[in-house]
Amino acid sequence: MLPSDLPVEVALDRATGPRRAEAEELLTLYRELTGEEPVVWAGRIIGFGEHEYQYESGWSGRSPLLSFAPGAKHHTIYLAHDFSERWPELTARLGPHRASKVCLYLTRLTAVDRDALRTLLENTLAEARAHAR
Repeated sequence: MLPSDLPVEVALDRATGPRRAEAEELLTLYRELTGEEPVVWAGRIIGFGEHEYQYESGWSGRSPLLSFAPGAKHHTIYLAHDFSERWPELTARLGPHRASKVCLYLTRLTAVDRDALRTLLENTLAEARAHAR
């Protein structure tokens, strides 16, 4: 995944209606947590900061420290690997959501526990910074 020159507004505009305002809320939260300005990665993901990583297998790459992708149907929040298994008390408090290994899918932010979301983001950011090369 690589950063692009696409304006952040274009990526934000993938969210429509009330999700567009929620995407702005996420943008503000991520800026506050990271102290970084947003950059669009892979044409649709809004990332903050950057780090290089390398797996034990030797596979390496670059990615944002924290990122999310606004969308017409949901917001995709990128978190630490296996976050729902590692921090089940936080995901239980989140409210309505779906999860995969590294993605948290939020249809709307209205019912989301903001403190739980913030802590998940802080945990992910701390881990990314600790493993950055």
